[in-house]
Amino acid sequence: MAATQRKPPRKVTQASLERSALAYLERFAASTESLRRVLLRKIERSARFHEIDRTAAAGWVKALIERYCRSGLLNDRTYAEARTASLRRQGRSARAIANRLAQKGIGRDTIDDALEPTRTERGELDAAATLARRRRIGPFRPEADRREHRERDLATLGRAGFSFETARKVILAESSEALDALIADEG
Repeated sequence: MAATQRKPPRKVTQASLERSALAYLERFAASTESLRRVLLRKIERSARFHEIDRTAAAGWVKALIERYCRSGLLNDRTYAEARTASLRRQGRSARAIANRLAQKGIGRDTIDDALEPTRTERGELDAAATLARRRRIGPFRPEADRREHRERDLATLGRAGFSFETARKVILAESSEALDALIADEG
């Protein structure tokens, strides 16, 4: 049986690139750099099968992104703030969030501005507690297993980007209620 071959992509035009960009932005929140990468990959795929002036197509992408930034359709600051809030709710550390945003092409100043409201001891403790609750470690682990897994639990929070002090406070909390009280005291 012969393997099925994929149909070659259509030739990229300025109009098709804009339709692709809008379709992408309808489905995903995107930074300017991530949209640029998606569109340039689309151009490269098309260029393998069709005669395309890559320089002109890259110019189309640049003009498209500039227009979307001017209109407010693309805004790295808004994207960074929304992504920061979402990742904090998932229990991510400030360090992990900064790395994730940098991978998306967000600038250091924008990352710092987005993290500023949550970069507090309480914010880190709350995020670490959220991760501990999700992973069922530390005070969320059965009492009989806590001592045996203490080092592993500390390492889990350390790998997630939390400081040793923050990880220690979360893992050594007597109970989930004690951890909640500790977080409330930090605020």
